[in-house]
Amino acid sequence: MTDQQSAANKWKTPFVFLVLSSVVMTLSFSGWMALLNNFTIEAANFSGSEIGMLQSLREIPGFLAFTAIFLLLVIKEQNFALVSLCLLSIGVAITGLFPTEYGLYATTVLMSIGFHYFETVNQSLSLQWFSKAEAPQKLGKLISVKSMAALVVYGFIWLAFSYFSMEFVSAYMILGGLALAITLWLWLFMPKFPEKVVQHKKIILRKRYSLYYLLTFLSGARRQIFVVFAGFMMVEKFGYSVADISMLYMLNHLLNIFLAPKIGAWIGVIGERKALTFEYIGLILVFSGYALVENAYIGAGLYIIDHIFFAMAIAVKTYFQKIADPADIASNAAVSFSINHIAAVVIPATFGLVWLYNPSLVFFAGAGLAACSLIASQWVNTQPEQKAASAV
Repeated sequence: MTDQQSAANKWKTPFVFLVLSSVVMTLSFSGWMALLNNFTIEAANFSGSEIGMLQSLREIPGFLAFTAIFLLLVIKEQNFALVSLCLLSIGVAITGLFPTEYGLYATTVLMSIGFHYFETVNQSLSLQWFSKAEAPQKLGKLISVKSMAALVVYGFIWLAFSYFSMEFVSAYMILGGLALAITLWLWLFMPKFPEKVVQHKKIILRKRYSLYYLLTFLSGARRQIFVVFAGFMMVEKFGYSVADISMLYMLNHLLNIFLAPKIGAWIGVIGERKALTFEYIGLILVFSGYALVENAYIGAGLYIIDHIFFAMAIAVKTYFQKIADPADIASNAAVSFSINHIAAVVIPATFGLVWLYNPSLVFFAGAGLAACSLIASQWVNTQPEQKAASAV
């Protein structure tokens, strides 16, 4: 083997595959999200009713993510990840071509199927390909990569619409087309990495994973409150403009670039239970702060801190990696993704009604969910791999 071939092969690793896959996901999905509200209003004349329906349709594939395990009967996980990225990229690329109610519903569902199936398989592959020792830090590095890619996307959109008066159709086509090109490169030039352990191709629910399922559900519920209501509060209560919210996003991703790998390494050192305890105590304070805050700058600070805590969700994934039978990872990645999205179906509509009565109650409910997570996390075993050997 020549030195040139050896250097090329150094790039053909599972980690590089996951890095480039994360870039594809971020280019397409972050671009879609950043343009969505303006596109639906300016090009498709959406009202609150249509945007609500679109968001509900977007979440359905996440709730049905458990069906991924059946598709793995006929396609290998790595190939499934690439097919999912193709669907995501194509869905985003053609979004601008269909500026109508039903056209947007159709492209949103196509994009969402690709996004949610990829996220499911991506979690599974990460936990299979990384050793237990290296997983926290490498998962942190992947979050950092996503943040860097998101900054590029936001910067492109800002320049394109501020200085070049780009049309929506062109922006969607560029972002989706570039994502599709990288996906095709991965398909053609990346090797197919062997499975370390053959995965079960059926839905598996085990009693010893119950705590993981509970933590996953509570995490999904809290995330919905953050995603749906925290940003809405910044606009409704404090009058933040599109530029202000964009700046918050940029700052969040800048911090993640530097902090996420360090958080991952820190979790590897102190262990999952201590990390989760710290996270949930912090989230109780953050959500209580949302409920009580009256200052726009303090509100922004809480929003940034809240986003940083998302990186600590690595600890739930690595906890599962340590307690799981290696052959269960793919099946339970699909199941847990569906569990995570149960709240996405219920919370936005239900808590939206609560918001009309008293917005503070929504955030106090978030603090209550964080408290439930804190209590549950105390059962996280600090040496779960030993327990798993004898558990049912």
